[in-house]
Amino acid sequence: MATNASFSWEHFHNAPIVGIIRGLPLTVVQPIAQAYQEAGLTTLEITMNTLDAPETISALRKEFPNMNIGAGTICTMGDLTSALDSGAQFIVTPVLVEEVVKRAVAQQIPVFPGAYSPTEIYQAWTWGASAVKIFPATQLGAHFIKDILAPLNEIKLLPTGGVSRENIHAFFAAGAVGVGMGSSLLDKQLISENNFDGLKEHFIKIKKEIRDFTAT
Repeated sequence: MATNASFSWEHFHNAPIVGIIRGLPLTVVQPIAQAYQEAGLTTLEITMNTLDAPETISALRKEFPNMNIGAGTICTMGDLTSALDSGAQFIVTPVLVEEVVKRAVAQQIPVFPGAYSPTEIYQAWTWGASAVKIFPATQLGAHFIKDILAPLNEIKLLPTGGVSRENIHAFFAAGAVGVGMGSSLLDKQLISENNFDGLKEHFIKIKKEIRDFTAT
């Protein structure tokens, strides 16, 4: 599947959480995605260091056409090509890779490159990043987002790593345009128990934490 139907910014802004799926087989990812969609969440990232990631992205694109399905952990041009060939609608990197960012921008594919320092953040933005992924956000916290946006108020920030139900509201209050969430969103116990109804309720509770910052 090589078609990259447009990323829906409307869907993203209605539920600005990027759910990060890493290391799970398609048979598990499919019911997760179903619960995710039913909870009103819209944007899922499959990391490219997941076994059969391109096949998973392609399958999700077909099964969930109203969701944003993207690829994460893109570190090389080979990763980018594989992701786009599978139909990924957006690209996420853990670090700054200039050629990856600029190629995605040139192809009008939303890209969220990972950055940490103010200089890296500004550099990513000047290359055309759709939003800059602040990674890892664990030690930085919401105050860092507020501090960065004081002088660099036009940059869109997407903190990732360490975002939880307990602190997600604080990140949005500080000015984040969205967040990336992995383990705190994808509850391992619920998934191991195949409790996807419980997982859906978990998703709904997290989404409610940011209702003040979304259109829905």
